[in-house]
Amino acid sequence: MANLLGKVEAEVELKSPADKFFKFWRSETHKLPAVTSKNIQGINVHEGDWDQHGAIKIWKYTVDGKSEEFKEKVEFDDNDMSVTLHGIEGHVYSVYKVYKPVCKVVPKEEGSVAKLSIECEKYKASDPNPNNYMAVFIEMTKDIDAHVTST
Repeated sequence: MANLLGKVEAEVELKSPADKFFKFWRSETHKLPAVTSKNIQGINVHEGDWDQHGAIKIWKYTVDGKSEEFKEKVEFDDNDMSVTLHGIEGHVYSVYKVYKPVCKVVPKEEGSVAKLSIECEKYKASDPNPNNYMAVFIEMTKDIDAHVTST
């Protein structure tokens, strides 16, 4: 039986301190459409509050030139400075049974590093890894970093 589980990973060097970058993810994601408008066109809270663990949000974004939606339930780990988006529904589910982006911020002497991953489970072995979604995740991370360091 083919292994249908997949994971893509990337690291992005950040100029911003880890705590400030994580704070953006923790309580300021409503600003994402202004910060990275090429990638994110909208985020709405469906259930809960912006900074609430377990809140459900609906994202409108662009990948490969196509508009898509993604509904997720957010999990924050304040001690580990990580954010996990547990996918619930959306366009990604035409290719993946499971879709889970994670951003973990690690402090450095100067700046920090964002360790990004997307875990997925494919329907069939020939389905692609989510490299196109990772490209958006990386670009979005760089845009957030630029915003955080400019404020």
